[in-house]
Amino acid sequence: MSFCPSPCVPAGVYSVEEQRERWDRKRKRTGRELVQSEQRYCEKLDVITTYFVEILKAKGTLRQDIRERIFSSIKSIHLVNQTLLAHLENGNFGAGFDQFCPHLHFYTSYVDNFQTSKKTLAVQLKKNKAFRRFKKLQEARPEFRKQKLEDLLPLPLERIQQYNNFLRDLTENTSPDNPEFQQLSRAVSAVSEVAQRIQHNARSHENHLQLQRVQKLLKGRKTRLLAPGRWYIREGWLKTVPPKGTETKPKMFFLFSDILVQAKRCSLMHPTNGDKLACQRVYPLKECTVDKVFGHTKSQGGLISLTFSKVKLLLMSSDQEDINDWYRSLCLAIGKLKTKNTVVHRREELLRPPLRAATHSQQSVAASSQIHSRKRALASEPETESGMSNHILPAGESVGSTSKKIKFSETPSGRSQESSGSSCVIL
Repeated sequence: MSFCPSPCVPAGVYSVEEQRERWDRKRKRTGRELVQSEQRYCEKLDVITTYFVEILKAKGTLRQDIRERIFSSIKSIHLVNQTLLAHLENGNFGAGFDQFCPHLHFYTSYVDNFQTSKKTLAVQLKKNKAFRRFKKLQEARPEFRKQKLEDLLPLPLERIQQYNNFLRDLTENTSPDNPEFQQLSRAVSAVSEVAQRIQHNARSHENHLQLQRVQKLLKGRKTRLLAPGRWYIREGWLKTVPPKGTETKPKMFFLFSDILVQAKRCSLMHPTNGDKLACQRVYPLKECTVDKVFGHTKSQGGLISLTFSKVKLLLMSSDQEDINDWYRSLCLAIGKLKTKNTVVHRREELLRPPLRAATHSQQSVAASSQIHSRKRALASEPETESGMSNHILPAGESVGSTSKKIKFSETPSGRSQESSGSSCVIL
């Protein structure tokens, strides 16, 4: 009885045909979800443009500039997505997004204007009674499905994030030999840029709110925290250790990307500032070095040392995890700040024209040429002078003519005078 062993295929390993079938199934499922979600998205865009943008324009309830600040480019986005939906329903994913991506600037302008849109809408709802009544009547329509305008305005931002996920899934499940692969790859790059812009704007807005919150916590207006390029990192209570070993005092610290703010609580009896903090000192992180004094082991608490240009600060906490987080945050902030300053310094050095260096090099070249010429002159003069010492000068010539030749070889500079004087001594 002959036995022919069959090849053993490990679990989870598929053949080429099976892998392609899995890719095709995933691609179809992703495409189906994309088409269905695009249909719902276009319906909501149509509700906004029809029952708000167009009717507000016809009624004149809001001025044109106010309408543009609230709705921005949402009408253009609706038109572009209607064209995209037609391609997607026909299964032309690559061609559809290839024509869609050149119009992403409508989404970019909408993303950049989104915070302004929210603020303008809130102001109009507070001050404009006619618009407030109009908004309430429109939202009562069945087409809105109990959704408010505030819920519909962020839809383009959310859709860009969904496009980013759909396009990545489609690209991963499309064969590189497929003509749509290059089109989908280009769409992934273009949509990812807009998605990153949305995330950056959201982080910037959140950072701005944090700066405003801390600014309101501090008493008075001497400390201005709202500065361009400044980022909020963390805050918390830490104990400061005085250098003379007296009792530690709890202080409130706010860590930003370029400064560390120390504050203390105001008196609770104060009529207006009882819930605020008084800023005591602002430490720049530009020239700061941080060291961990203790807290390396699993002991209770820790102590870190901050050394600035004119002062040294010791901060202590009974919570070791908290002090370790402060240490890491400070190290990261200082490292990024120093790296940024180093890069700027190198660029300045590269852009600065080396005027002094060029002048110095020219002077050194000129001086070296003078020295070489003087050496050549001195090398030729001893032969003549040695010949003069061995025989008697002819009539009509005197020692004075020889001294004139030596003087003509001298230069008026200080260094050349010294060197020529030494040559005269040798002679």
